[in-house]
Amino acid sequence: MPLSDFFFYFKLGWTHIVSLDALDHQLFILALVAVYTAKNLKQVLILVTAFTIGHSLTLLLSVLDVIRFSSKWVEFLIPCTIFITAFSNLFKKDFSTKGVNTNYYLALLFGLIHGMGFANSVRMMLAKDQNIGWGLFGFNIGLEFGQLFFVIIILLLTWLGLSFFRIKRREWVIFISAAVFSLALQMALERIPF
Repeated sequence: MPLSDFFFYFKLGWTHIVSLDALDHQLFILALVAVYTAKNLKQVLILVTAFTIGHSLTLLLSVLDVIRFSSKWVEFLIPCTIFITAFSNLFKKDFSTKGVNTNYYLALLFGLIHGMGFANSVRMMLAKDQNIGWGLFGFNIGLEFGQLFFVIIILLLTWLGLSFFRIKRREWVIFISAAVFSLALQMALERIPF
């Protein structure tokens, strides 16, 4: 596979997360990461990778035509994953590693659903490529880098909020999670498939 093809798919994965059209993915990452600080960088990296694994698995199964989903239902389920994650944050009182372990499972499980959202549009492109594995690899590396970029911004804003503005951590989590919950609920209501 030529390097230019790898970078094409890398850019596609990167854009999938950082573009202005990627609000649903950005809100999901924000909801997942809202309960962490920069001190939890290792846990956050595992969290982001769990999301990428779920996303990649669904994308691979879709490209290989093992599974197919109605795009209307997927577009509805994506904001549902966001508001469920944000809603669960509202009740977290313990921000230790053990207290936020649920987010690992949410990232993996909901990554499967988010992968379905992009699968329909990228399936044909990757299916025509003779090097499906390299295309998926490039896309997933771009996706991972995009998520890490977004996570760094979130952790930096969290640090500013907690350290510079002296916002209490619990209040920060509630504020961020409530805002994400509201936006995601509105998105879900707009996308009801029936």
